[in-house]
Amino acid sequence: MTQDRFAPSNAPHSEVEHIKSSSRYLRGNLVETLEDVITGSIPEDDNRLMKHHGSYMQDDRDLRNERHRQKLEPAYQFMVRVRAPGGVVTAQQWLELDDIATQYTRGTIKLTTRQSFQYHGILKWNMKETIRKINDTLLTTLGACGDVNRNVMCNPNPFQSEAHSEVFEWATKLSDYLAPRTRAYHEIWLDGEKVVDTQEDYDRTEPMYGPVYLPRKFKIGIAVPPTNDVDVYSQDLGFIAVYENGQLEGFNVTVGGGMGMTHGDAATYPQLGKVIGFCTPDKIVELAEKTITIQRDYGDRSVRKHARFKYTIDDRGIEWFIDELSNRLGWQLEAARSYKFDLNGDRYGWVKGTDGKWHLTLFVENGRVLDENGYLLMTGLREIAKIHTGDFRLTPNQNIIISNVTSQKKRKIEELVKKYELSDGLRDSALRRNSMSCVALPTCGMAMAESERYFPTLLTKIEPILDELGLRDEEIIIRMTGCPNGCARPGLGEISFIGKAVGKYNLYLGAGFAGERLNKLYRENIGEQEILEALTPIFTRFAQERDTGEHFGDFVIRAGIVKATTDGMNFHE
Repeated sequence: MTQDRFAPSNAPHSEVEHIKSSSRYLRGNLVETLEDVITGSIPEDDNRLMKHHGSYMQDDRDLRNERHRQKLEPAYQFMVRVRAPGGVVTAQQWLELDDIATQYTRGTIKLTTRQSFQYHGILKWNMKETIRKINDTLLTTLGACGDVNRNVMCNPNPFQSEAHSEVFEWATKLSDYLAPRTRAYHEIWLDGEKVVDTQEDYDRTEPMYGPVYLPRKFKIGIAVPPTNDVDVYSQDLGFIAVYENGQLEGFNVTVGGGMGMTHGDAATYPQLGKVIGFCTPDKIVELAEKTITIQRDYGDRSVRKHARFKYTIDDRGIEWFIDELSNRLGWQLEAARSYKFDLNGDRYGWVKGTDGKWHLTLFVENGRVLDENGYLLMTGLREIAKIHTGDFRLTPNQNIIISNVTSQKKRKIEELVKKYELSDGLRDSALRRNSMSCVALPTCGMAMAESERYFPTLLTKIEPILDELGLRDEEIIIRMTGCPNGCARPGLGEISFIGKAVGKYNLYLGAGFAGERLNKLYRENIGEQEILEALTPIFTRFAQERDTGEHFGDFVIRAGIVKATTDGMNFHE
């Protein structure tokens, strides 16, 4: 195969590409749009650009019909996402993020599945002040959404302090190096000085991304075996840390993962990344840059559903990609090193790190931090942050680690945990502790069904079945999303529900417990009663027939309930 054969398509570019190309590096008309107080909305062209600044325009879908009846415009609002490499913030930053939530949002913080912070319900006229305050905390929203590299994930490892320190450092380097360079963010949100408006200035703006950035979003994650909590195979580009005798030797490299798909379109599918080799730590930033430039040059800019990196590789073949990468790097990857993953969930409660400091993992159901129904989670975390001298780490499973706690502070934090009855997950079923969901309704415009608001209710109805079968403490990965876009990585749940319509879900079974195998469609377009009826006999068989130590996802395959998925294509079968 030659590179010329796979030159970028001459097909007409999508409307989004034209919006980006004419935006003057993400400026568009955002300044003027944000000053318009006649409406709470912004034009769609500017909304496309706003994503690169870390925000989406949304509306409260619960209020749509009533507001339409009253001849009012929808209840427009904005989601703002904060990018924090590896999900690490200081206690002071936590307090400032909490204050922003109290002032400008619905009074909650959403911990995302990419270790980011997410706010909902921000009004247009509060957007500039919100983003300015986020920037004042030394965090940013730039690149948290949009057709660029997103938040770089990394293992929040509370056990091996040295390992976390090293991988977090590399996650931060990757995040900083791969961030957009445009000054538009500073001009629009921070009253930065405007650059000279010449073509020469613009040509120097984005040396890696170029004027139209990437065809679609790009995701990177770093895993530290034996824990695959970042679901490294779901990433466009993944790094698997290789330690020998306690020393970081380098990283195995995976490419081509991704969870998104479209219902009814077999040409779209989730896919696991492939391991293509090994490199030393000092080479991963260059490798990431060249990988992104390949996607920049060859990704599909005509059909956005086909624009993710996994399709770029699938269309041309993995060997083509490896050759192209080697040509751009001027060196070749080494053979992959051996490694093994055991799980992709979190370990709850207190653990002592190798440096003598303590770490407390708390269960945050669906990643929603708020005070509700007498459970003062937001207040409790705020009070901990006031005395905590370490950091807060978001896990890829939407939970939080109070990290680097000194022995002197441990007792005081334990007292606050007890006072506010904060959950370490050990009082919940193992199924609930291993659950994860996206936001979905009422704010996500893509949602076809409920997810975050409904999932706890469904789990409450499943738990008695497990209790009766003696499976309450059985670790099973279970996930729900309101649409097939894949935000909670549903393709990697041993049990997953993907919204199809209001109250209806596709049921998938059989993913690997450590995130090494996709699940497969088992039942389509079913409601709650059908879900319970479908799962009950399978749980019964699992309790009676499983082998010692056998995980649920492995059992449903061995029992012939679903066939093992070997690639994204047969995920639909």
